[in-house]
Amino acid sequence: MMFSSNSRRSGLLAVGALAFSVLLSGCAAPHAGSKMASAPSPAAAAPVEVAVLAFNDFHGNLEPPRQSVGMPDGQGGTAQVPAGGVAWLASALDSLRAKHPNSLTVAAGDLISASPLASSLFLDEPSVEALSRIGLDYAAVGNHEFDRGTRELLRMQTGGCEKLTLREPCQLERFAGARYHYLAASTLTASGAPLFPASAVRTFGSGAAQVKVGVIGLTLRGTPMLVNPAGIADVTFADEADTINAEVPKLKAQGADAIVVLIHQGGKQAGAPDPNGCGGFIGDIQPILARMSPAVDVVVSGHTHADYICEMPTSDPARRVLLTSAGLYGKELTEITLTIDPAAHRVTARSARNLIVQSQPFTSAKGLVALSPLVPAYAPRADIAAYVQRYVDASKAFATRPVGKLSGPAERGEAPAGSTGGPLAHLIADAQLAATRSAGAQIAFMNPYGVRAALVPAADGTVTFGDIYLVQPFGNALVTETLTGAEIKAVLEQGFDANGPEQVLAPSAGFVFRYDRRQPVGSRITAITLNGKPLDPAASYRVTMNGFLALGGDGFTVFKAGRDAVTGPTDIEAFEGLFRSNALVEVPHDARTIDAGG
Repeated sequence: MMFSSNSRRSGLLAVGALAFSVLLSGCAAPHAGSKMASAPSPAAAAPVEVAVLAFNDFHGNLEPPRQSVGMPDGQGGTAQVPAGGVAWLASALDSLRAKHPNSLTVAAGDLISASPLASSLFLDEPSVEALSRIGLDYAAVGNHEFDRGTRELLRMQTGGCEKLTLREPCQLERFAGARYHYLAASTLTASGAPLFPASAVRTFGSGAAQVKVGVIGLTLRGTPMLVNPAGIADVTFADEADTINAEVPKLKAQGADAIVVLIHQGGKQAGAPDPNGCGGFIGDIQPILARMSPAVDVVVSGHTHADYICEMPTSDPARRVLLTSAGLYGKELTEITLTIDPAAHRVTARSARNLIVQSQPFTSAKGLVALSPLVPAYAPRADIAAYVQRYVDASKAFATRPVGKLSGPAERGEAPAGSTGGPLAHLIADAQLAATRSAGAQIAFMNPYGVRAALVPAADGTVTFGDIYLVQPFGNALVTETLTGAEIKAVLEQGFDANGPEQVLAPSAGFVFRYDRRQPVGSRITAITLNGKPLDPAASYRVTMNGFLALGGDGFTVFKAGRDAVTGPTDIEAFEGLFRSNALVEVPHDARTIDAGG
């Protein structure tokens, strides 16, 4: 299923008509014996340059997320640059559009859900509207777009105020729906048709200087592992490479000179942070690219929250594809430049770079992150800032309410420690254990990638609801179930298997395990104790986790085998409860997960 669309911004389509000249015959007399002078051939049309401006994993971060982007400082070290905020993103896009008369703005999924309060309290309606206002054209559908089910996702596109969740829609204004287009080639309804159009074609220029860019959008096949199955019972998710390869000839038949894929799947690079690097790249996107048609010119990716610019192999060893990702939360923006030959109908040159959307300084768990002279600083676009402020003001009653005191900053862990969740993941596990003792809980586990931000209290230790909501914006109900010791070991092993990125589950206090990556998959957990005693493989234990994990989320499918499940409070209620029951919450620093391999 496909459609064609012209730009909504009048300046972007009109300017694509690059001038070309036709040689005129001179006034000299014709050669003797000739009946007439031969007509000259028209000159070939000049190449057309088209910019694809891309981002991914915005997650409703209307305000600067109080996070930074690491980059080389030019002296062998790493500089941290404060970045993000949709008003700053708008200014960065405007500056690039001024540079590129022909441009297309795209995103690779997870634009909404798992969002801060100013967006999530309002069902992410303000994020959809803000992204529409800054000129987003096309977006792939990520797994988080399905968090509230397919019907609510359809409402995000078409608008309206039908109540499809527990929260009220249209609280501040009538929701008009996205003015950008979702593309979902691999998300199929019962009829076999895509939930949203599979692809689109955008035309730039006219006459002999006209070029067409085809865009395919799709999500990852593993989406059912990442969302509530009840919300997606009416759709299935097809193989990514097969879907792309089937769509390419359809776009070529429409005259596409260049093909761009937007896919919510990705990878990560190793080593020191470099937004424009590709060192030691690895990820689930690789086998998709290896089977993908070499006719694809660019793949804009996401999901892993990483930044990279890579040239990757495709199904044709002689042709590589440009692969990009712009981190997360609108902190970066990828500028992709395509030079297209309108006569040969192909891309003759391409390049890409990730730009950091530097915004405003903030205080992290490690101290002040100041503005950096290494990259430009953008001013927030006034109209977008004013729109966001309406929703920030409306959420303040929730955001500024104090919930308790914390002994100091609790870090979530940055790469490579991000796979453990740091002290903050352990604190969350402690909170969940305390909240479910009445269901018999003896152990609680937190998935590190579910910890979204560090928890930094005010100078006097005060923590607000807005602070803890930034950490856990999901509202997942807690589930307490019975597992044997052998099943607990098996679920810990799943954090080190070959299915998806590594995650070292963060346990509650009293539970300690050792792991060794040098051992074979399935045998990497080398020791487990509970309250100082070895875990008995045959004994039964009551274990708490969030509902996402209970459904097998993040690949921890052993949790689905749990018995005698009891549903408890939400994760955010449990976290707030920990603060309410303690005059001062201490940040845990005990060793609960031990890398035996060094």
